[in-house]
Amino acid sequence: MFQGEMDPELAALLGTAVSSPTANTPSPDYSSLFGGSPGAMSPLDESEDADAGEGGEENEVELGGTFPDVTKKLEDTPNPAFSDPNYYKIALSNEGDIAQRLHGILQKFLNAKDPKDRGVFRQQIITVYWDFLLGVAKKAAGKLQDPKKFLLRFGILHPAFLGPEEKDLFSRFVVANEYSEPVYYLDEWLRAVGNGTVRPSSTDEVNVSRGNASVKMKQLLDKAMGKRDGAKGLLKAKDEERMNLERNLQEKVAQIVEHYPMDELPEIHSLFSEAQKRVFSEVQEILKQMYKADRELNTFLQEYTQAVEDVATLNDKVEAEGASAVDSQAVDTEFGTIRQMAKMTIGRQGNQFPILTKEYFHCMPQDVASRENILIQLKWVESIDPQAFCRSYKNKLNRIVPYVILIPGYGDSGVCWEPFDRHNRATSRGRIAVPMYSKSLPLALLTAVGDLRWQNAKEKASFYWMEEGLTGNYYQWFAAKKFKGDLKEFFINDYVLWMTKESEGTQKLDKEVRGIFWRYMPFTQEVKEKLKGRSFTYQELYQRDLNRAKSDL
Repeated sequence: MFQGEMDPELAALLGTAVSSPTANTPSPDYSSLFGGSPGAMSPLDESEDADAGEGGEENEVELGGTFPDVTKKLEDTPNPAFSDPNYYKIALSNEGDIAQRLHGILQKFLNAKDPKDRGVFRQQIITVYWDFLLGVAKKAAGKLQDPKKFLLRFGILHPAFLGPEEKDLFSRFVVANEYSEPVYYLDEWLRAVGNGTVRPSSTDEVNVSRGNASVKMKQLLDKAMGKRDGAKGLLKAKDEERMNLERNLQEKVAQIVEHYPMDELPEIHSLFSEAQKRVFSEVQEILKQMYKADRELNTFLQEYTQAVEDVATLNDKVEAEGASAVDSQAVDTEFGTIRQMAKMTIGRQGNQFPILTKEYFHCMPQDVASRENILIQLKWVESIDPQAFCRSYKNKLNRIVPYVILIPGYGDSGVCWEPFDRHNRATSRGRIAVPMYSKSLPLALLTAVGDLRWQNAKEKASFYWMEEGLTGNYYQWFAAKKFKGDLKEFFINDYVLWMTKESEGTQKLDKEVRGIFWRYMPFTQEVKEKLKGRSFTYQELYQRDLNRAKSDL
């Protein structure tokens, strides 16, 4: 335990001013860090009420749309929390003995001269920090003081660990989710899970909440909402089909009733031509299709109406049982899952140190996975791979953007944790995790999207994933080449090349893989048009598209 002023050596290492006989600026008072006068602590101010509106949580998935244009990446003025001399004290306050342990080990780590000792203390910090962070995470469902929020969000334990430029950068990141897209910082994600807005991520472990009636009720609600959203999508598709048939009928009737005056008898209109007579049978077929579409539309409308009633009934039961209360057990479980996500994004050989410091932070501003930078990259991904976030349901392709969880760590690879909610395969969002401090944000995001692509395609093919579709064709190529290693890892690496090199006309993939990707993960028409003029290879693939389109007629 430390009392009074911060140790001068620690303060020097942190870059904090320390009082001296000639200094005019007194050093911060840390005497109340682990006890003492509560008045020394900065209370929650009015600005923290904004927390309630952050996160952009939503239950209903909109089955379409595009990513918004990011108009503001940084605030004009820095957040005052990063200049608060009590930041470190507030971050560690009210967290019990684990905070005291973390401070003690951190002090030893910063003061260690022997590299071996420093390595030992560094490893101890990793373990203790995650235990400490769990205590902070449990409070995420409520209002967090800024230092604790930014500790969860960015891994910033003390602003003095950052250089002036890094400190200015992080202090000007936009705090609120102004775009209502499902991109979550860690504090926002844990709040959403704790409040029941988002279901906890699935794990292979036994569900600790099993038997909890409120959790089961939420699962039933998830299924009902999925059925409702799916029914709404089918309703829209069938309505569009019927409208197209009606427009087609109008065009055919217009052809039939088009007559011209006869040459011999100008007051008499011409007879039906042979072409017009053939249209009669076409009209009869259209009328049959219209009748069938209208009958199916009525069925879908009844299903949707029933699904809406089911959602309303279950919502009432959830509210009656108080299922919207903070679920601390769910937060505990989710935090353990987040730690596994962090390990996966970092990898075995990566930097596991969990605290953001200038020693390890080497990102360019555009490569930090802030919410705004992520949205810019997601829009770029979709501009090349328009079906990257689409999933088929009853032969209809729906655009469903996955949850993106931003992990404060030094990893280089994103991961897909779930391709969709196991309780709602129709319209639920998948879940991808992206490390915030990678060497290249586009590559980190592409690995996550490639993982999502693979898992969705595999689930769609089900038992035939080695025989059909994207995964089946890729697997057969992989087996024919007699390659060894992780099949999905090979695919993700090829997907990165597909998006970064092949989309620009640089041929890096095997010819067969290029053909598979061109068919099952097509570029936008704009990209295809650009590539077909680059080389015969892409021109041939473009021609195959035209041939397939003709054969489908």
